[in-house]
Amino acid sequence: MRVTFLGTGAAMPTGRRVQTGLLVECDDDRVLVDCGSGVLNALARTDAGYEGVSTVLLTHHHLDHVADLLPLMKARWLAGEEHLEVVGPQGTKELLDGLLSVHEYMDGRIDLRVREIGPESFSLAGFSVDATETRHSMYCLAYRFTHEEGDDGESAEDGDPPAFTFGADSEAFEGLANFADGSAVLAHDCSFPDEVDVSNHPTPSQLGETLADSGAELGRVYLTHLYPHTEGRHEEMLESIGERYDDDVRFARDGLTVEIE
Repeated sequence: MRVTFLGTGAAMPTGRRVQTGLLVECDDDRVLVDCGSGVLNALARTDAGYEGVSTVLLTHHHLDHVADLLPLMKARWLAGEEHLEVVGPQGTKELLDGLLSVHEYMDGRIDLRVREIGPESFSLAGFSVDATETRHSMYCLAYRFTHEEGDDGESAEDGDPPAFTFGADSEAFEGLANFADGSAVLAHDCSFPDEVDVSNHPTPSQLGETLADSGAELGRVYLTHLYPHTEGRHEEMLESIGERYDDDVRFARDGLTVEIE
């Protein structure tokens, strides 16, 4: 399995990071997770391109996670692609209906399929996905991915496949850390440095304390959803986490690809 961080920024642009988007791949199976502003352009720079991604999984409906959704639809239509599946929490169909009511000329251009899910397990584009609710200002889901077949073609039931967890937008809390337990990689929100008084997102000290107290076993943690406040502060943020949680924590960056084996 391979994860590419297409966008690691948030609602306030930094000039260095676009808004949230990840590409999760294994063999020819691909899922685009979230589609914030700038993600379509970043996706075009990947080998898959927007032509090769027909499934989008949304964590929630804040603008910095969905702004490029309709542009993606139009780009696929212009490229001759005939369908797109969009999966997300309750309200996803209403979101798409609203976008298409504003841009009516896009309605019916491609075969658009919308599926709404909750905190459950489901199959999607060759992946087994578990979902759990996060703690955010809008209803939001975190996702844990495993590929339904291993590289050798054996069923995932024959062993424990590597897992990737995307924590989406959320405060740090033990339930989310435990949801990710056993994952080879966890991508976790760390939007602000410690001195910022914030809810709905964690600071480094909050995240470090939560990961340590949970006892979750994680191969590596990548910090993402970074506001401009974090620019030039990465070293001290890692030190703050390290005072409480001493396992492998790194900052994600746009264009970073992580192989999960």
